Amino acid sequence: MANVLNNEEMQALRNYVQGPSSQNRASSTVLLHVSHSNLKMKFFELRLDMHMTIEQLKVKLSFHVGTNASAQVLQLKDDSGRVIAPFMEDHHKLGYYSPHDGFYIHIIDMDPNSASANGWLEDTDLVDKYKMSDDDYNKRENTYRKFKEAKLKEDPTWTLQKEMAKKKGQPLPQQKEKQADPDFLAAEAASCTVGSRASVEPGDRRCEIMFVGRDVAGLPLGWWVGVRYDEPLGKSDGTAGGQRYFQCSPGYGGFVRPDKVKVGDYPPIDDGLSDGLSEGDEI
Repeated sequence: MANVLNNEEMQALRNYVQGPSSQNRASSTVLLHVSHSNLKMKFFELRLDMHMTIEQLKVKLSFHVGTNASAQVLQLKDDSGRVIAPFMEDHHKLGYYSPHDGFYIHIIDMDPNSASANGWLEDTDLVDKYKMSDDDYNKRENTYRKFKEAKLKEDPTWTLQKEMAKKKGQPLPQQKEKQADPDFLAAEAASCTVGSRASVEPGDRRCEIMFVGRDVAGLPLGWWVGVRYDEPLGKSDGTAGGQRYFQCSPGYGGFVRPDKVKVGDYPPIDDGLSDGLSEGDEI
């Protein structure tokens, strides 16, 4: 079951109860874990004053766990989980039980109608969630959907990334042009032949050319070169868009634009790994 608090919230709570520095705390304080009979999550290192009474401690804990002070039975456990005090009495002070840093205060919730029972404070799946229909959503004003529609009418290339960059005064993200020419880079592809050794930029990635062609499934129009790298520097096994164009081991294949391929006497090398790839240049 999911916790009510995520990691960041738990850390914030920890920082709050610890104060500015646990190293500079008063000698009369102790850092104790807290567990609860109905809850899986634990509050780590609550800073507690040894001079507070158990009754005062229960009131403090009620704000953390949702169990009324009158319904709490407190036990003290050592850092191994062994019960030191099975019943901490209200009139005693916390220091009476000689707790040490790292010990546990375990809360037994005696309220059968407690809000923490059966996971109601932790499992959000138990809470009925309202789901709005598309029709109801479309009737609402000032929604993101209507905002997006209005922006797209003004600028068909609008994106949320562009909008955020504009508001922050940052350069607009570059939009890649859709390739409409089926013979794009045909001249460069003419110098690439199947079986030739080559180097792919960036990174001088040595390879063997396995395929030269256009209309590669899932890729923009134009010419592509299928390569089998000497090292696992690729993103493919010789397939693209569910179709196979050549055979190679997974991670050794790639489809790159011809202008990224240099044909020549390129013996295999063991270095030159690079991940300076531009999205859209290859798969």
